[in-house]
Amino acid sequence: MEVWFTEDQTKNLRISVRVKEVLFSGESPFQKVLVMDTFEFGRMLALDNIIQTNIKDEFIYHEMITHVGLNTHPNPKKVLIIGGGDGGAVREIVKHKGVEKVVHVEIDQMVIDVAKQYFPELSIGFKDPRVEILVADGIKHVKDNKNTYDMIIVDSTDPIGPAVGLFGKDFYQDVFEALTEDGLFVAQTETPFFFENVIKEVTASVSEIFPIMRLFQAVVPTYPGGYWAFTMGSKKHDPLAVEKDKLPVLDTKWYSPEIHKSAFVLQPFVQALVKR
Repeated sequence: MEVWFTEDQTKNLRISVRVKEVLFSGESPFQKVLVMDTFEFGRMLALDNIIQTNIKDEFIYHEMITHVGLNTHPNPKKVLIIGGGDGGAVREIVKHKGVEKVVHVEIDQMVIDVAKQYFPELSIGFKDPRVEILVADGIKHVKDNKNTYDMIIVDSTDPIGPAVGLFGKDFYQDVFEALTEDGLFVAQTETPFFFENVIKEVTASVSEIFPIMRLFQAVVPTYPGGYWAFTMGSKKHDPLAVEKDKLPVLDTKWYSPEIHKSAFVLQPFVQALVKR
């Protein structure tokens, strides 16, 4: 008998993957947590029946949400990551030797525990002595820590459930105040194919708060449409002004100095969504 997992990506679109084995199924105070071994993507994590990450394509998302910002800021010493309990973003951040402190705020302890057990390739960064893990509310943490971080990464789930507040203008204002005088932040901001309003609202809000706002993109096969967008808000540093030849050589599979530049080349239909 074949077993399939199906995610309703929109009201009119589904993606299904054939499952070898269900490795973990549980429910935390915040969400349903499911780990499967799939034929096409290997081990896969789903929260509330929405695919979050998998072994086959995780590197794309995690490299892009981290290295683009870390290589835009000339000297990021203290980095905050909100969400991303699987640890993939932390793994990428600690590749930067100049980073002195990584504070990882994740609201759900179960996600962290599952990542350590079933996704050691992603959660390996948790072992780095520079990393501090806080099981707490990221929105409150940002509000309570003014002028603290050189870079903030918002590695949230979709704008439903516990992540809704991570897409609001008030939150972006708190992010601005939590950053140092030349700080910047990067957030995952869905896909322009099916979440046009998210792109419009986020870019408009960030543009009102930050002197520099940029949208960039990557291909993530398991996310809706396969086309994913990220938004950067920066106080001083423009990612388009980065000198490609001065970027460090990192152990990556998707991100590169060439990708850093090309990721900001937006198709006309996406440009039309971006508020500047």
